[in-house]
Amino acid sequence: MGEQVRITVNGDTNFINEDDLARSDQKKVKKARRKRTQSRRRPKNPQPQEWLAQDLSLRKIADYKPFNFVDGEGVRCSLYVSGCLFACPGCYNKAAQSFNYGKPYTKELEDQIIADIGQSYCQGLTLLGGEPFLNTQVCLSLIDRLRDAYGYTKDIWSWSGYTWEELQKESADKLEMLKKIDILVDGRFEEEQKDLTLQFRGSANQRIIDVQKSLKDGRVVLWDGLVS
Repeated sequence: MGEQVRITVNGDTNFINEDDLARSDQKKVKKARRKRTQSRRRPKNPQPQEWLAQDLSLRKIADYKPFNFVDGEGVRCSLYVSGCLFACPGCYNKAAQSFNYGKPYTKELEDQIIADIGQSYCQGLTLLGGEPFLNTQVCLSLIDRLRDAYGYTKDIWSWSGYTWEELQKESADKLEMLKKIDILVDGRFEEEQKDLTLQFRGSANQRIIDVQKSLKDGRVVLWDGLVS
């Protein structure tokens, strides 16, 4: 049994056993080490065309949320696809990083999404996950049906761990998908840049990009609804 140590804080005196004090100090050291380790962890950075949807996607979805207000502007129908390799520390949907998570994407579900988006109060479709650009088989099927049904009267948003610049060097299916959407929220979630006050994104490095204007101008053009 260790000796008693007297500690006085703001005029209050307490006696603490030396062994307990040592254990407390060890816990603080371990906690500090964990925090430093977490801060050093980084999302993965693929080489161009290293990750291909045709090799990775199992055509599964983690969730479908109709008529929500949080995944972009207006009332939206959101499809969360399964599978992501970026492995961002602090990811809010870690379960959906597995390509085998959730349930298969079916024609019946696709029919339901198209019908839901047809409601007059629904502004459009949001694709997120998981990584939509590693599930292009699912996303392109839905995008094409939406355009056939509603043209450009409904908009399409997508989140991606890829940056705009990285997507320009990517596979044909990713480029096709990019060209068919309206808004891209790009870039990995960076834990050290986390900011809960940001509009429609989790960390300050991420951008909300107007895809069609960017393709026309040959440079990144930010969404004009952005609140700084």
